[in-house]
Amino acid sequence: MQAEIIDTLHISKVEMAGIIGLYFYSYAFFALVSGVMLDRIGPRFTASLGIILVAIGCVLFCSGTVITAQFGRFLQGAGSGLAFTSAVFLATRGFPKKWLATAVGMTQCFGMLGGFMGQAVVSPIIKNQVLTWQMFWIVAAGILVVVFFGSVLSTPRTREGKIDWSGLSHPYIVVLKNPQSYICAFIGAMMFLPTNVGNIAWGNQFLQDGLIAKDDIALRLAMVPLGWVIGCPILGYLSDVIGRRKPVVMGSLIAMGITGGFIVYLPDVMPPFVMGLLFGIASGAAMIPYTMIKEVNPDEVKGTATGVINFFVFVISAIMTNMFNILIDHLTKAEGQLNLKVFQTADYVFVGGLILAFIMTMFVRETGSQAKK
Repeated sequence: MQAEIIDTLHISKVEMAGIIGLYFYSYAFFALVSGVMLDRIGPRFTASLGIILVAIGCVLFCSGTVITAQFGRFLQGAGSGLAFTSAVFLATRGFPKKWLATAVGMTQCFGMLGGFMGQAVVSPIIKNQVLTWQMFWIVAAGILVVVFFGSVLSTPRTREGKIDWSGLSHPYIVVLKNPQSYICAFIGAMMFLPTNVGNIAWGNQFLQDGLIAKDDIALRLAMVPLGWVIGCPILGYLSDVIGRRKPVVMGSLIAMGITGGFIVYLPDVMPPFVMGLLFGIASGAAMIPYTMIKEVNPDEVKGTATGVINFFVFVISAIMTNMFNILIDHLTKAEGQLNLKVFQTADYVFVGGLILAFIMTMFVRETGSQAKK
């Protein structure tokens, strides 16, 4: 879809990546706000507000100007930040504590299923002119309106009586005074970077300019979110079964480094689609830090803890998207053209992030059930 949007709006590839990056900024801020909303108001209002904001964002995104596309993308991120944090909140309230990582993993599984469908299904629909890209966003907005009413009718309140708005900063103070919160957030952010920046923002251009025919790009990109769909619940379940968080995270970081290396530096060695799928499966462990930040903080601030880690993950993704854009632009000018070599050099950013996450995992407190015995 990116090529069609670029042609319609008459913008460059770097400007397109910038519009995509707006999602991360708004997602981060509203994920942070959603934490205290969940702890004080409950999920019904928070989730429903998020859904309707995404619907409005869909309509604005296809309105035909750069400004409305930017604002629409901003609202999509804002709504997603509210809705996803609400989904995690509801999932963790509905499962026993010993299956917390499984619950969080299942939530992200369904979120990434949407990402997979967007790339594997929507792209061919637009390419074959079944729908224009503008009409797709209108249809998506209509579906979201239906989901909005479903959310209003079915989501539990979990909060009764008068809402207490005093001491709004207290939950944030509790979470942010805990050094373990920052470690969990940093690990999660580094594990999300290759997908949020590499696959979502620049994956299309990487494959098109570096590797394969345009017809195969959407399906190749879709392998990463499909891997998340598989990896999130399986790795969460594995972590719960063995009662340990750190070994699963560290093993997944190693697997991400190996599979990512094949994708970028040895693209012709393994069969197509395999490495992207395996990379996505390993990336699914990124949801385990979401579980850990809940476990290292008191029960009464679990919504805020989820909002805080979402904030850090997506602020870092937004900043790194812009920095990666600048790096790609600089390397392209030095190389004379945007090609595979440019992406191979830029990939050191992700390699460094995975190494840092591995080191930080050594210092995070083990929160699995076996560590508590």
